[in-house]
Amino acid sequence: MKRERERERERMEEERVIIVGAGPSGLSTAACLKKHSIPYIILEREECYGSLWKKYAYERVELHLRKHFCQLPHMPFPPSYPPYVPKNQFLQYLDHYVSHFQITPLYRRTVERAQYDHASHTWMVQARNLDSSQLEDYSSSFLVVATGETCDPFVPPLPGFPSFPGNLLHSTAFTSAHPFRNHRVLVVGSGNSAMEISLDLLNHGAQTSILVRSPVHILSREMVNLGLFLLKYLSLSTVDSLMVILSKMVYGDVTKNGLSRPKEGPFYMKVKYGKYPVIDVGTYQKIKSRQLKVLPAEIECVRGKDVLFKNGELHPFDSIVFCTGFKRSTNKWLKGDDYMLNDDGLPKQSYPIHWKGNNGLYCVGLSRRGLYGAAADAENIANDVQHNISLRSENKLD
Repeated sequence: MKRERERERERMEEERVIIVGAGPSGLSTAACLKKHSIPYIILEREECYGSLWKKYAYERVELHLRKHFCQLPHMPFPPSYPPYVPKNQFLQYLDHYVSHFQITPLYRRTVERAQYDHASHTWMVQARNLDSSQLEDYSSSFLVVATGETCDPFVPPLPGFPSFPGNLLHSTAFTSAHPFRNHRVLVVGSGNSAMEISLDLLNHGAQTSILVRSPVHILSREMVNLGLFLLKYLSLSTVDSLMVILSKMVYGDVTKNGLSRPKEGPFYMKVKYGKYPVIDVGTYQKIKSRQLKVLPAEIECVRGKDVLFKNGELHPFDSIVFCTGFKRSTNKWLKGDDYMLNDDGLPKQSYPIHWKGNNGLYCVGLSRRGLYGAAADAENIANDVQHNISLRSENKLD
């Protein structure tokens, strides 16, 4: 009887899936595995699920796409939710999702090493329990990287920043514009976070400038929705050409306002580089009216509160907000993977086969297609795990 229990435990460990990360990608994977009655554990370094939304997202943020593009697997958004779901309602949705699928991550576990053991055909995972400081060992035939594209905040190193006496923060530490009233604020970045935070600062009385270091596509929500619809029927290049024409018609010559458009199309850049177009929610009008000053030059150095730019201009600021994106640290703990992820933690394989590695290794939420892509990845992974478990059972019977 004891031997049978040990065999059952070993079988459960073999079939149990280890998921690293309890953001929307990890939760989606857990729900899809649950639908197949496949056991799993989630290792999460924070003390909550959805930490990017719960702890590191600013108050006014909303989902950039309509809600049917952003719902997690097997649970649509409530009909009462608005088309573009705000942060507080998205968090309510996540709470309901976790409760409905009875998802219980292991919190404050940071994975330090995960390596495939060819002798036992098992992934050996070591995680540090941040409460006890002890190393914990886990093993499974299947490992899912669900740490996402937005893993570790990135702030570029620049001369003189340690001497800056004002507020110096990444967008993940920006929660509200209220404390910045009457401040001179520099926002560094050209993505949606930079544009939305700049608008929020302006609306709350901050003297705001934005440093745009690269060309950007500016589209309205209606343009993006039209583009996503047309991609079902037309080629990507055709849709991109139409988006650029519409953008020029609505926003005019953006070079007059210190901006420039990329040579590549908006949807191509999203797929190829993960660079989203700016979905305008009112910021461009602030740029056009000169309420939001665009600084196109690179930063040379910081001298106290003065920022010297490479074009020779010197501007004083009380606060600097970096909307400079994220890096991924997967390569620090995932060992022996030469197939699925590159050194930057993104898939080597192109969509739609990016989610599957070798030896039971998977990734979810790294397709550069937002929540919609993560949901598709989770479904694919659960189906593939179920298929492999079935094959293994058949081979044992043979």
